[in-house]
Amino acid sequence: MQKHGLSLRVRTLPTSLALGACAALLAACSPSLNWRNVPVEEAQLTVSLPCKPDHGKRTVELGPNKTELSMVGCEAGGALFAVSYMELRDPSLIGSTLTLWHDAVRAQLHLPKQAPGAQPEERSFVRKGALNVPQSVRMQTIGQKPGGAKVNVDGVWFARLRGGSVQLVHAVVYSDKRDDAVADGFLESITLQ
Repeated sequence: MQKHGLSLRVRTLPTSLALGACAALLAACSPSLNWRNVPVEEAQLTVSLPCKPDHGKRTVELGPNKTELSMVGCEAGGALFAVSYMELRDPSLIGSTLTLWHDAVRAQLHLPKQAPGAQPEERSFVRKGALNVPQSVRMQTIGQKPGGAKVNVDGVWFARLRGGSVQLVHAVVYSDKRDDAVADGFLESITLQ
């Protein structure tokens, strides 16, 4: 997203996975907050977004594996709202893949690497219908854009079983000004079907 100074280098993942993919896949929407429930049928979830969403897909490298990353999101009121998701065939990789994704976002934001849930800026985040794993967290922090400007970050990572595979989800709000009510409304609106 050019407005927030986020860039994409899909080939250098995991360090640019979440932020970079947002930048390449999502275009700006209406500047006003016009909330609507958006069904994401492919992911079997619904989320409330404040603007008309854009959709995108990319093949990304996460650790030693390539996977398809799908996204839905938009920009409004000085903030980027995005939900990303991917499928895993091997449930034994849930923790390690969520950790890689988490660390990629932290690296893009110029935050130190850490174990999920270890710092006060993170706490457990489990949706109804999702798996209760230690890597399912909500992060609230201030990161740094590539140009050095500060950006407020409110993001979650979680996993759920879907048939014979696992779905990993990352939802995030990047904003110039922190608005806890807006971030809470967006992140808590995620409903698994």
